[in-house]
Amino acid sequence: MAQLWKGRFKKELAKETNDFNSSIKFDSRMFEEDIKGSIAHATMLGATGIIEKSESEKIVQGLSEILEDIKSGSLEIDMEAEDIHTFIEGELTARLGQTGKRLHTARSRNDQVALDIRMVLKKEIDEISKKLKELIGVLCNKAEENKDTIMPGYTHLQRAQPITFAHHLLAYCAMLCRDLDRLKDVKRRMNVLPLGSGALAGTTYPIDRNMVAEVLGFDDICLNSLDGVSDRDFCIELASALSLIMVHLSRFSEEIIMWCSWEFKFVELDDAFSTGSSIMPQKKNPDIAELVRGKSGRVFGDLTALLTVMKGIALAYNKDMQEDKEAIFDAVDTVKMCLNAFTPMIDTMTVLKDNMHNAAAKGFINATDCADYLVGKGLPFRDAYKATGELVAVCIDKGLTLETLPIEEYKAVCDVFDSDVYTAINLEKCVNDRIAVGGPAKASIDAQIESARKIIES
Repeated sequence: MAQLWKGRFKKELAKETNDFNSSIKFDSRMFEEDIKGSIAHATMLGATGIIEKSESEKIVQGLSEILEDIKSGSLEIDMEAEDIHTFIEGELTARLGQTGKRLHTARSRNDQVALDIRMVLKKEIDEISKKLKELIGVLCNKAEENKDTIMPGYTHLQRAQPITFAHHLLAYCAMLCRDLDRLKDVKRRMNVLPLGSGALAGTTYPIDRNMVAEVLGFDDICLNSLDGVSDRDFCIELASALSLIMVHLSRFSEEIIMWCSWEFKFVELDDAFSTGSSIMPQKKNPDIAELVRGKSGRVFGDLTALLTVMKGIALAYNKDMQEDKEAIFDAVDTVKMCLNAFTPMIDTMTVLKDNMHNAAAKGFINATDCADYLVGKGLPFRDAYKATGELVAVCIDKGLTLETLPIEEYKAVCDVFDSDVYTAINLEKCVNDRIAVGGPAKASIDAQIESARKIIES
């Protein structure tokens, strides 16, 4: 298929150059957006009288038929073409002759590709947002089931204070809700029409850019033609938002991996989302979580690639920018693939509630509540903190817990203690007394679940 720019050149393009220059292998996924953008452009050309209305209608019909033929499989995309734009315009010209050649009036491939990639990524944002909402919904359901499931909360990977498993899951809900908001924000800035910017300096034709924007569902038009064709901020922003999604999935994966181990044994993954060992028959490996954790680096690399490509490019378009699509498409595809595997893995996961409770009971994670008990009796917090620390040391020395330590030992450290201390350090009471908004008490958990569900239903 002939290159659209061939008129200036006297020699055929070397095969090596053509292969290196071609982008059809990765931009062919934009065929539908390319055709829809061309239909809107051709409609505008006819409406403004730039080309004859009858020719505009023939072009629109021809493009619609090409779209249908590609979707049905009766027309295969030629992977020897330079890019998807060349292929579609060449196919249109083959069908319509001279009329097909009028499509590119008042347009450059520069603003055409800038349009196509925005349209594709808007659609991908909607798809990823849908998958995030599904995961948030699963987490809300799991939280509902585990409002009474006591577990240790950690800092420095050391048992710290008692919480519930619901509270822990809802922390990830909060992260994923921010991810949804970021995607929405990226889409808002992305939803600006670059078509009409031409190669870099607009066009002398009396085009109606606002008409095209309205037809294609864009909120506004790019106000500077140089920026219109050279802007890839939206790719970088999206890659950044996707990287944060992967950070959150990776952190969650790390905890799943630990919780599955015999050292924790807080959860067990369903057989359908685990694998075994080729040599050790007892093994049940959390490979899905490990792969998600590993694939985060891939998405981070895509973000770094986009930043590196764009950092040294003078205005306006440069061929370096062809590298944008492979990176952003890979980031998009990787995140979707991870969410597809991660969500059902969490949904089918078995929570080992007794093991969580036993771990909470053995970690002195009610020590803060013990200190608060003394503060309630009138001691300054620092004195209460010191006394409780001494009690923990006594427990460790005697192989006891705060719950099993005799009251005489309490009184030996501080005579303010009385038998009601055992009520104060009860793990369930410790959790449900944390009534501050955002804490693990049931009322707070209910509010967090309600908030997350409102977000995913909006």
